[in-house]
Amino acid sequence: MSLDKPYKDVPGTTIFDAEMSRLGYHLNQFCMSLMKADNRARFKADERAYLDEWPMSEEQKQAVLDRDLNRCISLGGNIYFLAKIGATDGKSFQQMAGSMTGMSEEEYRNMMIGGGRSIDGNRSLGEKK
Repeated sequence: MSLDKPYKDVPGTTIFDAEMSRLGYHLNQFCMSLMKADNRARFKADERAYLDEWPMSEEQKQAVLDRDLNRCISLGGNIYFLAKIGATDGKSFQQMAGSMTGMSEEEYRNMMIGGGRSIDGNRSLGEKK
């Protein structure tokens, strides 16, 4: 039985629901492992070998190696867990979010200070019915 998910039609938005949580469980647990200094050192020394210790899909591992955070999100990653990768790389959350939107850090900061992303074109398509 599939559930009705009317929220899946928001352009450019991936909703982190129970299904995405299950899909990204190991990816997100990998991210949480980076909270420990020893694990960060092991990851930085050989990223591929460290990722291979986790039962993630190859697509998830490649997205991490490519630092393609939008892809990670589409594969079940949660931005709050993925921020651990950015922190391991020495990046701020603002830098990460800017890269995910195709903006520079300064452009992203200015957008957020100005009230955030416009809702025009970013609302549920179901609202137009």
